[in-house]
Amino acid sequence: QLQLVESGGGLVQPGGSLRLSCVASGFTLDDYAIGWFRQAHGKEREGVSCISSRGKSSNYLDAVKGRFTLSRDNAKNTVYLQMNNLKPEDTAVYYCVAEKNPFADFCTLVPLSRRYDYWDLGGQGTQVTVSP
Repeated sequence: QLQLVESGGGLVQPGGSLRLSCVASGFTLDDYAIGWFRQAHGKEREGVSCISSRGKSSNYLDAVKGRFTLSRDNAKNTVYLQMNNLKPEDTAVYYCVAEKNPFADFCTLVPLSRRYDYWDLGGQGTQVTVSP
């Protein structure tokens, strides 16, 4: 069974940091682009970031640029989203998604506005709460 499992969410004060992990099981991430979405209460799910299969291209939502960083360790079948200087407006459930596409420039050409359900696979999400 192909699965993505997110972890690392939690409660953090404004200005704090969290590192989210997305682990793949049942398949290897080598040829998959990975994205992160988030959904705040009462709002639509939005694309936050994307990293191509070998990490050559990446993209970030303007609201998180300079604060969030994606990285991947294909040997561990894991993608990480490092989130620094968190703000209350970052509060949301965060989901990772995957698409089998080895194209190096995938995240340059595919917009973050691409619908969540267009990706091949998605996880169950992890809650991030930023509050004093």
